[in-house]
Amino acid sequence: MTVLFPALHTASRKPALRFGDRTLDYAELARVAGALARELRALPDAGPVRVAVWATPGIETAVAVVAALLAGVPAVPINPKIGERELEHIVADSEPALVLTGPGARLPARLAALPRHEVRLTGTDGELPPEPEDEAPALIVYTSGTTGPPKGAVLPRRAIASTLDALEDAWQWTADDVLVHALPLFHVHGLILGILGPLRRGGTVRHLGRFSTDAVARALGAEATMLFGVPTMYHRIAAEVNDSAELARALRNARLLVSGSAALPVHDHQLITAATGQQVVERYGMTETLMNTSVRAGGPRRPGTVGVPLPGVELRLVDESGAVLETSDGETVGEIQVRGPNLFTGYLNRPDATAEAFDGSWFRTGDMATRDADGYLRIVGRKATDLIKSGGYKIGAGEIENALLEHAGVAEAAVTGEPDEDLGERIVAWVVAEGEAPAERDLIDHVARLLSPHKRPRVVRFVDSLPRNDMGKVMKRALHG
Repeated sequence: MTVLFPALHTASRKPALRFGDRTLDYAELARVAGALARELRALPDAGPVRVAVWATPGIETAVAVVAALLAGVPAVPINPKIGERELEHIVADSEPALVLTGPGARLPARLAALPRHEVRLTGTDGELPPEPEDEAPALIVYTSGTTGPPKGAVLPRRAIASTLDALEDAWQWTADDVLVHALPLFHVHGLILGILGPLRRGGTVRHLGRFSTDAVARALGAEATMLFGVPTMYHRIAAEVNDSAELARALRNARLLVSGSAALPVHDHQLITAATGQQVVERYGMTETLMNTSVRAGGPRRPGTVGVPLPGVELRLVDESGAVLETSDGETVGEIQVRGPNLFTGYLNRPDATAEAFDGSWFRTGDMATRDADGYLRIVGRKATDLIKSGGYKIGAGEIENALLEHAGVAEAAVTGEPDEDLGERIVAWVVAEGEAPAERDLIDHVARLLSPHKRPRVVRFVDSLPRNDMGKVMKRALHG
């Protein structure tokens, strides 16, 4: 049995969690989370016992999840901005015995109807509970639900430990690191990597509550060594870093800048590197698989790529017939399939969806990528929404989006395909202009020049903004209404 958080057993006075001016050291976290864990272990076990966590960006959320992990009670993190229909589905599907919240939290009616336990930062000393088995379910994290009702991915303790240990190797992550971020705490990036990651290493996490470049500059300028963010955050950093000496200096002094949850445009990579000398590390993962690949801290960093498979992760590309692609030419597009200890055990109450998601022992990610001669992967989009078949070519939306973003008149861009009688699908660019909108023909020719003529958009549609979810991913289905 794996001890998830060895530092909790040391009675260390080293800071573990810091949210604003509220801090718990390891000894305090062990006492507070241990007391709550003992209460959770006493819940009636008439059926599968689970707890919902109202995952606001506060220290109580982190304590609640750690306590549930110590107790061996699966936790279901709930997005505090969730809509009524989605919340109804998640609660009905996961059937939590109670909901863990911070003091005085206002809950929507569906959660308010459940028994409630307010997490307090107090607790009596006592032994931590024995560790559950490695295959025991730890978290049930719901997918974004882009193709139907959200599915609850059951993540075992084994997947959490293996992913965080693989990142220790890839990122040279140690107990001396102080991680700063402002990510939401209901999903993999902010919760598992951003909270549980530092705790497994015995380091410190400093959560900003809300993202701002000023807050990032202060944190990195003080004690933090690592920054986690999503592309929308790094886009703001890229836009401001040339005008802020404090921000540039803070980023320059960081040990590691990591971006995830969506592709970071090459243009933003270049702006940050030019101003600070830092090269942002990208990685690739999913709710069902946690982390699959990453650019390594000590290895080459190539903007637009997500690195190589992490230790323990097997990865292959397959074509539409399911045949394995052996080519590594940086051009041939295939679907990513993975297997390894980082995988989930299945979708809660959905054996049909679980079976459909696997090709034997390989998980079908639905993500399309190319692979170069050194094994570096470049994600070109989702199979369902980002693989465009036009004029006999298979084209990834991601590289066209990156090309558009290199145009001075483009602030944001998304690329989709739509039916075309002649081409099968035509490439459509959705563009948020930077200032006055450039001419459509100018953007089309710009892409044709950078990439190749068959990858140029046939239609450009200017919009005021792109629809995004809470993790900053563009919701492309919403673009077509």
